[in-house]
Amino acid sequence: MNKLSLLDKREKSTITRATRSSKLFKTIIHAILEKKGEKVLSLDLKKIPEAVADFFIICQATNPIQLKAIADFVEDEVKKKCSEIPYKHEGRQGEQWILIDYVNIVVHIMLEEPRKFYKLEEMWSDASITEH
Repeated sequence: MNKLSLLDKREKSTITRATRSSKLFKTIIHAILEKKGEKVLSLDLKKIPEAVADFFIICQATNPIQLKAIADFVEDEVKKKCSEIPYKHEGRQGEQWILIDYVNIVVHIMLEEPRKFYKLEEMWSDASITEH
């Protein structure tokens, strides 16, 4: 295996697989709902071989202030209750779509327009979807 593929690949086999009943999953959903995130969905990607995570959690914010508030609260609650920090997060400057990557669970917090445009639920239509 070359160095580049080692850097790009996150070894899911060394990390416990996420479930809907896992503490991390429940904490993220609760934090989103606490900050009034709308249209909250989880996509179970475990049966999709090319998926980069076990779950995507997608929600919608009504404005950039709420977008940031949800993202901040998710990170704070997960750190406090699960002792985990994100592997990576993106999009705080753009104020349209914030992604928080916990390796096996990736959280997408989006404004209405980017959510309609990117249609993540349709892109991963093979996944089972749960509304929260």
